[in-house]
Amino acid sequence: QVQLVESGGGLVQAGGSLRLSCAASGRTFSSYAMGWFRQAPGKERAFVAAISGSGGSTYYAGSMKGRFTISRDNAKNTVYLQMNSLKPEDTAVYYCAADTKRSYVWNIGVPPVDAWGQGTLVTVSS
Repeated sequence: QVQLVESGGGLVQAGGSLRLSCAASGRTFSSYAMGWFRQAPGKERAFVAAISGSGGSTYYAGSMKGRFTISRDNAKNTVYLQMNSLKPEDTAVYYCAADTKRSYVWNIGVPPVDAWGQGTLVTVSS
C-alpha cells in the first residue's frame, strides 16, 4: 500500500510560481507512475499531469502543458509539480496520485490511479 503526502500549497499572486511536492512511502517508488490532479471549487476533480516510474515519460492535460512541469526524484521518493504563470483559475486543491499497477504513463484520456494524497490548497489571487 502506498501513502502519499503533498506539501507546497499556498497563496500566490497571478503570474507567480509555486512548486508542489508529494512524498511517497510504502512501495518501491520507481516501480509505479505518479500523477497530479486538481479540484477547483464547485468542479469535478481533473487530471493535470503524469509521469512514468523512471521519470522518462510525461503526459499533460492540454491546458496545463507549457505552464506546468511534472518531475520526480526517485532517490527522495518524491514527485513535484512546478507551476508557472499561475492564473486565478488555477485555484484548486491539488492532489498527488499513484498508479501502482503500471510503471509507464497511461497517456490516453485520464490515467487510472489507485492511491491518493490528502490534497494541498493552491490559491491564486488576481
